[in-house]
Amino acid sequence: MNSDTTNKTSKIIEMTGLTKRFGKTLAVDSLDLTIDRGELFGFLGPNGAGKTTTIKMITGLVKPTSGSVEVDGHDVQSEPEKAKSVIGYIPDTPYLYDRLTGREFLDLVGGLYDMPKAAVESRIEWLFELFGIEGWGDDFAGEYSHGMRQKIVMASALLHDPELIVIDEPMVGLDPQSQRLVKDVLIELVSRGKTVFMSTHTLSVAAELCTRIGLISKGKLMETLPTASSEELERRILKITGGERKVFFPEDK
Repeated sequence: MNSDTTNKTSKIIEMTGLTKRFGKTLAVDSLDLTIDRGELFGFLGPNGAGKTTTIKMITGLVKPTSGSVEVDGHDVQSEPEKAKSVIGYIPDTPYLYDRLTGREFLDLVGGLYDMPKAAVESRIEWLFELFGIEGWGDDFAGEYSHGMRQKIVMASALLHDPELIVIDEPMVGLDPQSQRLVKDVLIELVSRGKTVFMSTHTLSVAAELCTRIGLISKGKLMETLPTASSEELERRILKITGGERKVFFPEDK
């Protein structure tokens, strides 16, 4: 399930010169960033800043043009299985197989991580209770709302007890009660020594949860800072993106 816990360094993610081009577009530009174990790191920036591309390189879904990223001491490109074994990934758009139930999907994920059957069943029961899935987890995923799909994907990311949880926009499609639950789960995971790398546009979530925050714009890491208020984060993001745009309507011209 997890990598050997001996001889671990304090670093869980180390990006060195991480760069990604899509044709002529430079999506991520020479990113150098280290995330320590036990951090709840917020990755913030405007649309198109390179957040999701960075996350996909961390999780091995996108190959860097140059540079490298290591997870738990394993290069994601040269040791993909070892790196991915310690990652739980929650994408911004949850994908499930519509003809599988939530339970069947989690059982499939457990098999991919080569988990013992008994351990999978035990973890599924716990995750069903944790996320309030009991009432519909044996229905087909094709019947799920977006929020229900998001809960199943979050459960699948935690199934193998990963050291690192990587999340892209965790609160999308969740009602206030579910948002509170997800916040509490992330806080508890970090208190237990896990690490969370989270991309979000919701400044209040970043301000409430994150122990450190990185601001990215046009593929470049502009700065990292300790946790800050929503107002301070908004001010800094506006500064790196060129300030506020003036609102006007045709009759104002």
